[in-house]
Amino acid sequence: MQRPLVSVLMTAYNRQKYIANAIDSVLASTLTDFELIITDDGSKDETLAIANKYRLADSRVKVFVNENNLGDYPNRNKAASYASGKYLKYVDADDYIYPWGLQILVEMMEQFPEAGWGLCSLDQFLEKPFPFLLSPAEAYLYNYKGPGLFHKAPLSSIIRKDVFEAIGGFNPIRMAGDFEMWHRLAQRYPVLLMPHGIVWYREHGEQEVNHYRQHIKIYEEIKIRYLRDENIPLDAATAGGLLKSEKKKILKNLLYALAMFRSYAVKDNFVRMTQYYVR
Repeated sequence: MQRPLVSVLMTAYNRQKYIANAIDSVLASTLTDFELIITDDGSKDETLAIANKYRLADSRVKVFVNENNLGDYPNRNKAASYASGKYLKYVDADDYIYPWGLQILVEMMEQFPEAGWGLCSLDQFLEKPFPFLLSPAEAYLYNYKGPGLFHKAPLSSIIRKDVFEAIGGFNPIRMAGDFEMWHRLAQRYPVLLMPHGIVWYREHGEQEVNHYRQHIKIYEEIKIRYLRDENIPLDAATAGGLLKSEKKKILKNLLYALAMFRSYAVKDNFVRMTQYYVR
């Protein structure tokens, strides 16, 4: 069989309320050269049964069931391991991609073959229109001194499969595996920036992102780690300046949290975190 251009990857766990809408959005794509890979992580509801109905009706839909519950980012890696497309496009089981979404993403990526990955749903950049390419150094500066970049969710990404495999996929960091991987990708590969209107992110009470505040320390530690990393694509002076700036922001937030008695960020870790960030 001919290799599809895009592998759409849908990880699922107890998403019976949303998964049909997500699958329908992919199958409605104007670009038809894709496969849809669904990896169920041991759902206890009707998620798997719904997915299998689509598998029986459309040969492009492939459904896999994990033997054990893997969790978010390991399951994303598992889905990618089944992919045969040139590009990987994540569409979570509670999200949505517009009918033109795949086609726009692929056409833009094909215009810039040097791009290893791309991010969409970005706010308008006043200096020039999308799409445009950022070198590794430019990506770090765009994130740390510009509008921001590494905060985007996997739904906003499209990644060349060879690039995904070369960096080893997502690390199993709860809540922040995407944030960490964008740092690694940006060390080595140019990133293509693309506009809004391609995907739609659903918000609901069952998402882990609702507990983001409990994981702020993880994001802060990732920032410090990669601004100190020897592979950062910036000269030492620029990297040092960004590191100093981020430490000030983090300490300011910690002090504010302490003043407001926000124990989730401070009570048990304040002294240790302060020592870590002032090094």
